[in-house]
Amino acid sequence: MSETKKTDAADAVVPQQAAAAEDRADVTPEGRADRAKGSDDREVLLRVQGLQKHFPIRKGVLQRQVAAVKAVDGIDFEVRKGETLGVVGESGCGKSTMGRVITRLQDPTGGTIEFEGKDITSLSAGKLRPLRRDIQMIFQDPYGSLNPRHTIGSIVSAPFRLQGVEPEGGVKKEVQRLLELVGLSPEHYNRYPHEFSGGQRQRIGIARALALKPKLVVADEPVSALDVSIQAQVVNLMDDLQSELGLTYVIIAHDLSVVRHVSDRIAVMYLGKIVELADRTSLYEAPMHPYTKALMSAVPVPDPKRRGTKSERILLRGDVPSPISPPSGCRFHTRCWKATEICKTAEPPLLELKPGQQVACHHPENAEDQAPQDTVLLSVAKAAVELVTSEETPAETEGSAEVEEAEAEAAAVAEADAPEAEVEAEVEDAEASGEAEADESEAAAEGDEPEASGEAEAAKPEASAEAETAAEADEPEADRQKSTGK
Repeated sequence: MSETKKTDAADAVVPQQAAAAEDRADVTPEGRADRAKGSDDREVLLRVQGLQKHFPIRKGVLQRQVAAVKAVDGIDFEVRKGETLGVVGESGCGKSTMGRVITRLQDPTGGTIEFEGKDITSLSAGKLRPLRRDIQMIFQDPYGSLNPRHTIGSIVSAPFRLQGVEPEGGVKKEVQRLLELVGLSPEHYNRYPHEFSGGQRQRIGIARALALKPKLVVADEPVSALDVSIQAQVVNLMDDLQSELGLTYVIIAHDLSVVRHVSDRIAVMYLGKIVELADRTSLYEAPMHPYTKALMSAVPVPDPKRRGTKSERILLRGDVPSPISPPSGCRFHTRCWKATEICKTAEPPLLELKPGQQVACHHPENAEDQAPQDTVLLSVAKAAVELVTSEETPAETEGSAEVEEAEAEAAAVAEADAPEAEVEAEVEDAEASGEAEADESEAAAEGDEPEASGEAEAAKPEASAEAETAAEADEPEADRQKSTGK
């Protein structure tokens, strides 16, 4: 091999190594932070405005609508190309419904959905078919999302058949490549879903979602049904695929640690509303909404040094209100420790109080109060304040060492005074026993007199009762004698 060819080969290898290093750096937390900072410069892929999804409740013979479940009730957000938006919240807050609506698996009740600048809110099924190539979904249940009667090859190749796409080298070769891409063997092509574990089934679902090379992937609880070790594998796989294929994710999850690891920005939902939307660092270090603060306090900190110390945990009272009749004003005011009258009457808008951090709250944390004139807490808030202060008291954690030292000193003093205290106690016991015996004798003497008087008093009513009975018995006999004499 000539020197010229060696130089050309070396020059060709260097860019590949640099690109691989950039991809690996992008997956690290530092790389994600840098990417999040520059996310505002990228093109908006998905824009949602005022999105609503209400499920009607019908009763009667005519099935008239009497109410509606407001699963999603007016949310706004944007997703830019190449970023990952995490969505968190309690069960029943509308996360999964939101994911199904933005992929148009369910029709929205109101609002608009724009994908790449095109309004897809009211597109028919025929017009949505070409769009399915660009928007795919990873479902929550890896057991229920795969047809048990079809082989893995048939399941993963279904998008090609439905869209009429013929990949290079044939469908089978492309399916085997996808299986290898997600960490499965190409030999699994002819196997059935029941022959795989939960983690492997989730990988099959990811392979099916990536078959048509989509631009947006909505992952609904992609790792909730998996073991911790399998969760790490699937999360790392999604990270690698994003850096390799340039995917955009909307990840819905309960595990705040997973969301923190994979997300660039995070949206917090409560009862069908987005209450806070911020980049990952700002949200976890300085949350603004009280509900977000309560969620963050529930995240365990794996720090052995904190063992035995009281953690700052906020416990919310009560359950999430019903989405059929949500509370007026701020929907969190029934469980918030900062709720005032304005929270009960006026719904707070989602405002950007800090660069890149939006919150819907009249009295936010770590930011300027939006209603400083309203300072009177509601009765529910007063109970919540007591609960929070009893559970979240930094002074207790800081002063625990001082309390322990004081207890040790008190114990030492008690041990030193123990002999004297024992002698005094014995003398006091002897005196007390003597007094107790004298009291018992007096009480016995006094107790005989009441008993005697009580017996005499009890005898009087008995005698009178017998006399009355005898008199009543004599009356009929006297009557009979009178009648006979007549």
